[in-house]
Amino acid sequence: MTTGIQYFKPAEIADLAGADVIRMPENGGKASALMAGLEHARSLGVMAAVMMDADGQHDPAEIPAVAAPVLAGEADLVIGSRFLDKKAKVPAYRRLGQEVLTLATTVGSACPTTDSQSGFRALSRKALANLDFASEGYAIESDMIAHFASRGLRIKEVPISVRYDVPNQHKMNPLSHGFGVLATIVGLIGYKRPLLSFGIPGFLLAGVGVSAGIYTFSSFYETSQFHYIIFTLGFSALFLGLLLMTTGLILNSLVQIMRSTGARREVGA
Repeated sequence: MTTGIQYFKPAEIADLAGADVIRMPENGGKASALMAGLEHARSLGVMAAVMMDADGQHDPAEIPAVAAPVLAGEADLVIGSRFLDKKAKVPAYRRLGQEVLTLATTVGSACPTTDSQSGFRALSRKALANLDFASEGYAIESDMIAHFASRGLRIKEVPISVRYDVPNQHKMNPLSHGFGVLATIVGLIGYKRPLLSFGIPGFLLAGVGVSAGIYTFSSFYETSQFHYIIFTLGFSALFLGLLLMTTGLILNSLVQIMRSTGARREVGA
């Protein structure tokens, strides 16, 4: 017995609604799909392109508010922040995870935000013309901020609401998802700011090593007892710290050379 009910796939529903549907030949992940959609928007010459997550957490009625700064010429990237408005009810564990990722993104991009992982955004024509960066999976939000900030694009946040009682929630476990994005951001920090990612830990380790050495020899002078374990650990920390600082200096020099080479190419072009 048939019920006569016909089921449609999301792409078919979008087609029936009159949307331009981009079909990917294979599943390349979130970043690949978003880039394809934004590139299509750029080819259409739109004044603003809005992106939002498809799990129903965002309210489409807030699209005008998110796009407004772009249309007014005040920003090139507008991020809908769940943390600017206290009315947005975000579970404590999600808030903690988001704050960790936002802090890491701020360190890596030198661009402070309150909600770096928000998928509700609006991009200007200038932003659409500067999508020449590589990104994979769910780290595209952080990669976008870092890339646009390095290009001097204007980034702004506006408050949005959010809901988590949706039927089609995120397929990935929040913990594994968060660690995956964090790992990518840490890699970004190492690439963009090697002195920060290698130099500071190296300096701290070297300080621990020097302190351990001072303690060891001071104790030997006072008690005639030599703490071999503390000395060995301190020497190891000093050696590793100096190695990290040297690595940071070398990588920073390479980054500066790459930046100056890229700048000369842009001037030549």
